[in-house]
Parts: sequence; C-alpha cells; structure tokens
Amino acid sequence: MFEDRYHPAVKKDIRKIDATARKDIKAEWIPRLLADPYCGEELTGSLSGIHSFHFKIQRVDYRIAYRIKKNEHIVEVLMIGKRESFYEILRRRFK
Repeated sequence: MFEDRYHPAVKKDIRKIDATARKDIKAEWIPRLLADPYCGEELTGSLSGIHSFHFKIQRVDYRIAYRIKKNEHIVEVLMIGKRESFYEILRRRFK
C-alpha cells in the first residue's frame, strides 16, 4: 500500500466536486488507487511522468492525475476533477 500526498491545489479541486462524489472519491477511489497505483495510464508528451486514473460516479467521468515515487512508496496526487478540460488545466498547472 502506498502513502498519499497532495498538491496544494487539490483542495480547490475537491471543493468544485459535489458532496456525494467527493465522499465516493475519498472512501472508494483514492484507496483503490493507493492499493495499485500502476492501474492508471501513463501520460505522454508534455505530461510524461504523470499517470491518469479514470473512473465514473453517477455517469460522470472523473480523473485523478498523480505521480508515483516508487522508492518512497508515495503517490503524489496532482489534480482531481471531471473529465471536461482536465488535461488542459493540468498542463497549465505544471508548465
């Protein structure tokens, strides 16, 4: 099991998500990601080195962008949000 760490902007991301989905993300999807961080797809191009974990809550697509620090057993969560404009916002955040 990996330990989780969060980018400071993730707090703002979480506030934009409705309460029910927020609960599901914390209770179900984050633990699932920490149990197997390699289940997400590795991004390419300007976002290489970042993984993206995809899931649905009530027919809405969500993404979690993260980096894996293998030696430290840490998953660094960089962004959480709905699929719309997710990758554009992620690129702007990490220019």
